[in-house]
Amino acid sequence: MSLPNAPALGSTNDPGLKSAIGKATKHLMPMLVILYFVAFLDRTNVGFAEEALSVDRGISDAAFALGAGIFFIGYAIFEIPSNLLLKRFGARFWLARIAITWGIVAALFAFTTNDTMFIVLRFILGVTEAGLFPGVIMYLSEWFPNKVRVRMFAIFYLAQPFSQMIGAPLSGGLLSFGDKATPFHGWQVMFAGEGILAVLAGIAALVFLTNSPQKAKWLEPGEKDSLTAAMAREDSARSEDGPQGIWRAMASGRVWYFTIIYFCLQVAVYGTTFYLPQQVSSLLGQEVGWQVGLVSAIPWLVGLVACYLVGSRADTVGRRRRWGTMFYITTGLSILGSAWAGANGQPILGIVFITLAVASFLAVGPITWAYPTAFLTGAAAAAGIGLINSLGNLGGFVAPIMRTAINEVIPTDSGAFGIVSLGVLAFVAAVMIFCTKFFRGSRADDLLDTSHVRTTDAEAGR
Repeated sequence: MSLPNAPALGSTNDPGLKSAIGKATKHLMPMLVILYFVAFLDRTNVGFAEEALSVDRGISDAAFALGAGIFFIGYAIFEIPSNLLLKRFGARFWLARIAITWGIVAALFAFTTNDTMFIVLRFILGVTEAGLFPGVIMYLSEWFPNKVRVRMFAIFYLAQPFSQMIGAPLSGGLLSFGDKATPFHGWQVMFAGEGILAVLAGIAALVFLTNSPQKAKWLEPGEKDSLTAAMAREDSARSEDGPQGIWRAMASGRVWYFTIIYFCLQVAVYGTTFYLPQQVSSLLGQEVGWQVGLVSAIPWLVGLVACYLVGSRADTVGRRRRWGTMFYITTGLSILGSAWAGANGQPILGIVFITLAVASFLAVGPITWAYPTAFLTGAAAAAGIGLINSLGNLGGFVAPIMRTAINEVIPTDSGAFGIVSLGVLAFVAAVMIFCTKFFRGSRADDLLDTSHVRTTDAEAGR
């Protein structure tokens, strides 16, 4: 197995290119962050409704765990087809379509009546949201040179902490408001309101997104030419180093290697975030509500800062393998620490460890995606990125089931052993990222340290 000989990182000293990147960041990134903000909100708000759904609709723990995880089955099945359709219809239309349809389904959760309906809606939600994340990853890899790409991924990832900082108290507040001030259940108000928000975001995407630099009305002709030329050179380098075509990408050892890494990361992420309100509630000894929602937002506030700073630093100094290995290790250690704190009645330490875990996995996500986008392009990128994200996201299906099963086999009041299993997989990912050092074609220090690659015509001596 080999990795690419550092394609497509390079300088961005061309004034036209720098100006184009700045404008693209300003015009595209806010809309992409909003889309992912709402998506992550609709994925995780079900954690706030668990107790209420059990009381009001009799949703069992087993159905809740299955419904929470089956989202990722629908998501995984339709990821690659969705990414290929995005290439066909363009990112602007397809990302908007995804948001509108998943928003409609998310709002339908307000009408949940039993276990079966809950599980079916979770599956359909996964189907309708499929393609958003890998579509944006591919979209960004076509708009931004590799030299700044981790930073762009990090900005996109900011939607996760934003959704939880704002979404955690919002969801908790809507639950309380709905119960006290409306004729509906609080969870119905929460699902309906946040689903409508997704539909509005999809409509906005049709207005603000642009498919390619050449179609951007807000770029000057010289800026379009500089950015298009830079991305064409990167495309050429990736074409030489990476697999070509859909089937070769899906059979690529490199693609499957990073699929396993991403799977381990997603188990840790969703095993932590899905149960975060309940874990904080247990640590504080209070029911899920406004106060638990506020405390649950603390890890995401710290994670927001860590995500952007680490992403920017990784672009500036390189050494992405070292950064990735370090933050996978801190993810694992922090998850183990939160399990220990819960088992030993240490709520403050528990919150600290959860905060470190969230900050670490938010920091390492953008770095992880720098690897496949360095060697995949065209149809191979659509298939390869879709495969990594779809199978990797099965970690979201496995996480709640694995955590619940382990807690049933080794029962404790704090559920510590289920949490420990999440940390173990983070360590597996750390080892795998570190081992890319030994892949044929990689640099000893940093796979993506490619300052020697030229991005502009002037630098190439043309």
